[in-house]
Amino acid sequence: MGHSTPSFLLLSLILLSGTVALSFCNADPNVGCMDIERKALLKIRDGLTDPSDRLSSWVGVDCCKWRGIGCNETTGRVDSLNLRNPYVDGSESDDGTLHALGGEINPSLLVLKDLLYLDLSMNNFGGLELPSFIGSLEKMTYLNLSGASFGGVIPANLGNLSKLLHLDLSNNAIESDLRWLPSLSSLQFLHLGGADLTKAAPYWLPTVNMLPSLLELRLPGCGLSILPPTLPRINFTSLSVLDLSANYFNSTLSPWLFNLTQLVNLDLSLNNLNGELPETLGSLTHLKNLDLSENSDIGGQLPRNLGMLCNLQSLKLSINKVTGEITEFIDSMSRCTNSSLERLDLGFNSLAGNLPNSLGLLKKLRFLKLWQNSFQGSIPESIGNLTSLEEFYLAQNKMGGVIPESFGQLSSLVAVDLSENTWEGVVTEAHFLKLRSLEEVTIQKASPNISLVFNISSAWIPPFKLTYLYLRSCQLGPTFPTWLRNQTELVTVVLNNARIADTIPNWFWQLDLLLDELDVAYNQLTGNVPNSLRFSNLANADLSSNHFEGPLPLWSPNITTLYLRDNQFSGPIPSNIGDVMPSLTDLDISRNGLSGSIPLSLGNLSLLTTMVLSNNYLSGEIPHFWNSIPDLYIVDMSNNSLSGTIPRSMDSLISLRYLILSNNNLSGEVPSLRNCTGMKSLDLGDNKFFGNIPAWIGESMLSLLILRLSSNSFTGSIPSQLCGLSSLHILDLSHNNLSGHIPHCVGNLSGLKTSVISDTDTSYLYQGKLKVVAKGRVQDFDSTLYLVNSLDLSSNNLSGEMPRELTSLIKLWTLNLSMNHLTGVIPSRIGSMELIETLDLSINQLSSSIPPSMVSLTFLSHLNLSYNNLSGKIPTGNQFNSLVDPSIYEGNAALCGYPLPDCQVNGGTPQGPSGGGEDNGFEMLGFIISMVIGFVIGFWGVCGSLVINKSWRKTYFHFTDKMIVACIRKYQRRQEI
Repeated sequence: MGHSTPSFLLLSLILLSGTVALSFCNADPNVGCMDIERKALLKIRDGLTDPSDRLSSWVGVDCCKWRGIGCNETTGRVDSLNLRNPYVDGSESDDGTLHALGGEINPSLLVLKDLLYLDLSMNNFGGLELPSFIGSLEKMTYLNLSGASFGGVIPANLGNLSKLLHLDLSNNAIESDLRWLPSLSSLQFLHLGGADLTKAAPYWLPTVNMLPSLLELRLPGCGLSILPPTLPRINFTSLSVLDLSANYFNSTLSPWLFNLTQLVNLDLSLNNLNGELPETLGSLTHLKNLDLSENSDIGGQLPRNLGMLCNLQSLKLSINKVTGEITEFIDSMSRCTNSSLERLDLGFNSLAGNLPNSLGLLKKLRFLKLWQNSFQGSIPESIGNLTSLEEFYLAQNKMGGVIPESFGQLSSLVAVDLSENTWEGVVTEAHFLKLRSLEEVTIQKASPNISLVFNISSAWIPPFKLTYLYLRSCQLGPTFPTWLRNQTELVTVVLNNARIADTIPNWFWQLDLLLDELDVAYNQLTGNVPNSLRFSNLANADLSSNHFEGPLPLWSPNITTLYLRDNQFSGPIPSNIGDVMPSLTDLDISRNGLSGSIPLSLGNLSLLTTMVLSNNYLSGEIPHFWNSIPDLYIVDMSNNSLSGTIPRSMDSLISLRYLILSNNNLSGEVPSLRNCTGMKSLDLGDNKFFGNIPAWIGESMLSLLILRLSSNSFTGSIPSQLCGLSSLHILDLSHNNLSGHIPHCVGNLSGLKTSVISDTDTSYLYQGKLKVVAKGRVQDFDSTLYLVNSLDLSSNNLSGEMPRELTSLIKLWTLNLSMNHLTGVIPSRIGSMELIETLDLSINQLSSSIPPSMVSLTFLSHLNLSYNNLSGKIPTGNQFNSLVDPSIYEGNAALCGYPLPDCQVNGGTPQGPSGGGEDNGFEMLGFIISMVIGFVIGFWGVCGSLVINKSWRKTYFHFTDKMIVACIRKYQRRQEI
C-alpha cells in the first residue's frame, strides 16, 4: 500500500491533463484570429495578383487557418506570413512562374505588429521597390524577399530591425551602400547575392565586420571588386559560411581569410584571383566545402597540407593554372581515418603526372573531374574500389594504355567521359559488369586513328539503360552493335567513325527512340533509311560518309540539323521537305546522286542558315524563294547542272557569307548582290556568265576572302575596285576574255601581304572545296583552304607590263599570269615574294633577262617561263638547281645556261653589237660571207638530193610529218596539265 498513493496521484494528473486538453479542443475556434488582423490580411490579399488562386483558402473567420499564416498559440496574433512560391522547387515545366504572386504589398502589413517571420520569396513583383514600411516591423527576426523581382534601393530603415536574425534579399534588381547594415547587431544570416553593392566596395568588409553574431555571409555577384588584404581585428569569429563568388576581385588570396578558423564553406569562385594557394589553407580544419574555381590565374602547386583537411567534402579548383602532380595530395587525403571527400574537381588546369593508386582509397568519392589537364599514364587498377563514384571525367588529357577491367566495379557510376586520350586495347563485357546505374558514356577522339576496340558478344545484355552514348573513333564494327537492342531510353546516339560495315538492323529503327542526336557518320553503313525516326526539339542527325541509298528520309518536324552528304541517296529531293521539316537550320545533302529540280518548299525553311546541295545531278533553274530565308549564311549548289541566271532576290540575303555556284550551266550577267556586305567567299567559276566583272564586288563585299570567277566569258578590264578587298587571299579570274592592263593597285591586296586569318579564326568558318591551280595542276582544297594564297589571271587577253606592285604580295603562294599578252620585263624585286611556290609566266611576250633576285625564292617548286622573249643566262643556286626540266625555259631563243645549252661561244658569253669599229666590220663581213656559202651548200646538199632521189624525198617528208604530230601532242598535254 505504500506505493499506491504516488501511483494514484500520477493517474489523477494524467486524467486532469486529458480533461484540460479535451476542454481546449472543444473551445470556440473563432477566437483564434483577431478581427483587425484578419481584415488587414484581406487587404494584403486584395493588393496581390494571384493567377493560380494560391490564396483561395483566405476565407472564413479564423485567419490562423489560412494557407501561409501562422499565429501565436497564446495570444492568437499573427506572427508569421509565409507566401513563398513553393512551385519553384518542383519539376514543373513553368518553373513556378504561373504560380507567382505579384501586384503590391499593402501597408496594412503594419497592423501585424507581432510579425516575426515574413517570406515573400520566389514571386514576381515586377520591379516594385522594396516597401520601406517593412522597417517598422521591429519585432521581425526572419525576412526573406529573395528572387521576388523587387527593385530599387534597399530602404535604409531596414536598419531599425535590430532583432533581425535572418535577412535574405538575394536575386533582386536592388542596390545599396550598406550604411544601414551595422544596426542589425543580432544578424546571423545575410544573403544579398546579386545586389549592386559597388558603392560599398571600398568599405564593405569593415561594415560587415561590425556584425559579431554573423554565421553566414553570402555576397555573390555584388560588384564588390575589392578584397582588402588585411583586417586588423575580426569580429565575426564564428563565421561558418562565406560566399564572395563572382565579384571580380583582382588580387591574391587575403591572409585574413585563413584566420576564420570556424569556416565550413568558403566560396571564392568566379573572380580574378591570382597567385599561389597558400599553405595557411591547412588552418581551416573545419572546412567541408572549398570552391576557388574559375579564377583563371590561381597557380602554383597544391599546398602540401591541403590533403590534411580530413573534413573536406568538396574541393573545386577547376579553370585555373594549378600545376604539378596530385599524388601527394591524394596520398595525404587517403591517410585520413575516415576521408569525407565526395567531390574533387581539378579540371581545366595544368596538372600532370600519373593518377596515384591511392585514389582508390577515397571510397566516399562521388564526383571526380580531372578533364583538360596533362595527366599521363593509365587509369589505376584501384579505381574499382570507388563504388560510390557517380561521375568520372578524364577527357582531354595525355593518358593512354589499357582501361582496367576493375572499371566494371563502379556500381554507382552514372556518367563517364574518357575522350581525347590515347586508350588502347579491348573493351569487353567485364568493363561494364556492375555498371547498373550507367546513363552517359563518352569516348571520342578528333583524330580518325582508332586504337580502342569494343569486343562485346552479340548475346550480351547490358545491366544499364543508357540515355547518352557518344563514341567517336572507337571500333565497334564490323557489325552493328547488337547490345544496343535493349537500350530503349537512348536520347543521344553517336557511333561516328566506328568501322561499322553493315546495315542498320530493323530492331534499331523500331526502338521508338525520341532522339536529340543521331550521328553514325564515317562508317560503311548501307541500305535504305526509313522515315520512322522521332526527334525531340533542336535535334541533330548526321548520316554522312556512308553508303546509304534510296530516297532521302523525311523525319519529324523537330529536327534542326540534317547532314546526309557523301552517300548514295538518289531520286529527287522530296518536294515537301520544307513542309515536313520546317525547323531545319542546317541542311547538307551534297555528294549524293540526287536529281531533278530544287523544290520550292525549301523556301519554307525560314530558319535555315546552311544550304549545301553540291555534287549532285540537280537541274533546272535556281528558285526565287530567297526573300523568305533571311538568315542564310552558306549557299553551296556547286557541281550540278543548274541553268538560268542568279535570282535577283539573292540580294536580300544580308547574312550570306558563302555563295558557291561553280561548275553549273548558269549564264547571264551577275546581278547586284550589294546587300551581301558580309560575304566571305564568292565562287561563280566554271559557268557561262558574261559581261563585265561587277565593280560593286570591290565596293560592297569588303570582307571577301575568296573571289573565283574563272572559266566564264567575262570581258572588259579588271575593275580597280577589286584592289579594295583588303582581306582577299584567293583571286581567280582565269580563263575569261579580260583585256587591258593589270591594275597597279594590286599591291593594295593586303590579304596577300599579311596573314588575315589565324588558325583560331577558322574553327567556325565553313571552308567548302575550291579548285586552285598550284604546282602546275588543278588541286582541290577544303580544310586547309584558309592557308592558300593565290592570284590567277591566266588565259585572258591582258596586256602591258607586270606591275612592280605585284612583288609586294609577299604572302603569295601561287602567281599565274600565263597565256596573256604581257610585255616588258619581270620585275627585278620579284625575289621578295619569298613564300611563292608556284610561278607561271608562260606564253606571254616578256623580255630581257631572268632577275637574279629569283634565286631568293627558296620555296619555289613549280616554275614556267616558257614561250616568252627572255634572254641571257639562267640564274643558278638554291631552287634553280632543282628546276632542271628544260621545258620550263623553252620558247625563249636567247636564254642559255643550265639546263639549256651553255652560254659560252668561242670562249665567251654571246654579246650583242658593241657599237662599231673596223675589226667588228671585217668580222661581220666574214660572218655574212660564211653564212651565204654555208646556206648554198647546205640547201642544195639537202634539197638537191631530195629533188633528185624520190625515195629519199618520201622518207624525209614522212619523218617530218611524224615529228610535227609528236610536237603538237606534247604541247597539248602540257596545256591539259
